[in-house]
Amino acid sequence: MALYIVPITEYDQSNSNRYARRMLIKPSLLLHIEGGALFALSILFYQRSHGSWALFAATFLAPDLLMAGYLINEQVGAALYNLVHTVTAPVIVLAAGALTSQRAAIALALIWAAHIGFDRLLGYGLKYPTNFKDTHLHRVR
Repeated sequence: MALYIVPITEYDQSNSNRYARRMLIKPSLLLHIEGGALFALSILFYQRSHGSWALFAATFLAPDLLMAGYLINEQVGAALYNLVHTVTAPVIVLAAGALTSQRAAIALALIWAAHIGFDRLLGYGLKYPTNFKDTHLHRVR
């Protein structure tokens, strides 16, 4: 049996490449990272826009109020939750606010996007109509 000695630099590079490839085939991890990026960028742009932090604190959890739809049934709950937990609506509000110079719309869209990013970072995904804990990321424990 031959012993092959691998230079440290070659070994480190191959291990880091292998580690990077393993990370790229874990969609749940990538969605957590994506959520963290959305959260961080939303906070950064909110701070740069000189938005009110009192408004931020008061409205950050507002999208979760639509979980009340689960009191009706799981389909209504999932539909309402998903409606306010996708980035489409805040992006539209952000674009409209930017095009019309409406600072309040921009601020609310950034807070909304930060909320969605924070949820994804924590592992909360879009809901399936089967059960509140069934999400597109995984089953929440």
